[in-house]
Amino acid sequence: MVSLKNEKYLLIAAVAAAIAFPFEHELLSHGRLIALTTGLLLIACIILVALRVAHHAEVLAEKVGEPYGTMILTLSAVLVEVVILAIMMTHTSSPTLARDTVYSAVMLDMNGILGIAAILGGLRHGEQPYNVDSGNSYVVMIITAIGVSMVVPEFIPLGSWKPYSVFTIVTMLTLYAMFLRLQTTSHSYFFSFSYAESGERHASHTGRTSQSIGLLIVGIVLIGALAEVMSKTIDAGLTGTGVPPIVAALLVAAISASPEILTAMRAALANRMQPVVNIALGASLSTVILTIPVIEALALITGKPIEMALTPTQTVMTLLTLIVAGINIHDGESNAIEGTTHFVLLATFLMLSALGL
Repeated sequence: MVSLKNEKYLLIAAVAAAIAFPFEHELLSHGRLIALTTGLLLIACIILVALRVAHHAEVLAEKVGEPYGTMILTLSAVLVEVVILAIMMTHTSSPTLARDTVYSAVMLDMNGILGIAAILGGLRHGEQPYNVDSGNSYVVMIITAIGVSMVVPEFIPLGSWKPYSVFTIVTMLTLYAMFLRLQTTSHSYFFSFSYAESGERHASHTGRTSQSIGLLIVGIVLIGALAEVMSKTIDAGLTGTGVPPIVAALLVAAISASPEILTAMRAALANRMQPVVNIALGASLSTVILTIPVIEALALITGKPIEMALTPTQTVMTLLTLIVAGINIHDGESNAIEGTTHFVLLATFLMLSALGL
């Protein structure tokens, strides 16, 4: 009974999926307002499930410790994103959905998570230390991954997109394989930090490993089921409204980032900035080098090219974010001022998105 009570979000989502599937055509045939309302309700259900997926990922993370813990958290979030994005791509003709989603995820992770966490933690604790080697390693790999997969494609002729897509897939997977090896073996100490014990302790999660693994899988399946109907209702609800195309991508990125933001906030308030850095930068890196190969592979299978090259505005915002992050992490301590710089970039990104840029 206690277990069912704890998993009420999964039960709510299961009921929503059971209702949405049989009545999908009716919901789509009753006009834009009904479709959009349904889509937003399904997004809320997906977020509830994503929170439970993150919870069970945290249970597993606590059992294995750092850096494996953060790896589980970021991979679960990326998996949620890939599932939703892959399903939405089958119901939209937008060639930029994948690009805008990855770009939005990087903006939310690096500027949203780092910015808000550093502000809250800095106002409460002052300067918060973490292992500078982790930040440096993450940033240089993010720069490389984005450069190869989202900047260079601007200069690739349309007739050469297939070989470059294959090259991108191989490069991204190679980069992640090497990073994974270093993170879990010889350089694992880069991604951990020893904190002195204090009166404030981070939240502890309880639960059986097998149960958490099972419910995490159930959550991912539910997200896929809900996303199938959500993608159609949102597409029908937004068509003809003049809403900027990036809004759909921003919704996908926000869904996957929402549990990570909550986890990072708790860590920052508990004066533990290392998990924040690992989550924010690790999620950004994982999004680029794991999501893009999947999307490129889908493009090769279907034979339809996708637009992965950033727009000039997106390139400038990405460059500003990486420069600010690189400068802020150089001393291994965060503070509220550094957090504010990232928060301003987040606000700028949201403003540009509202303007359709």
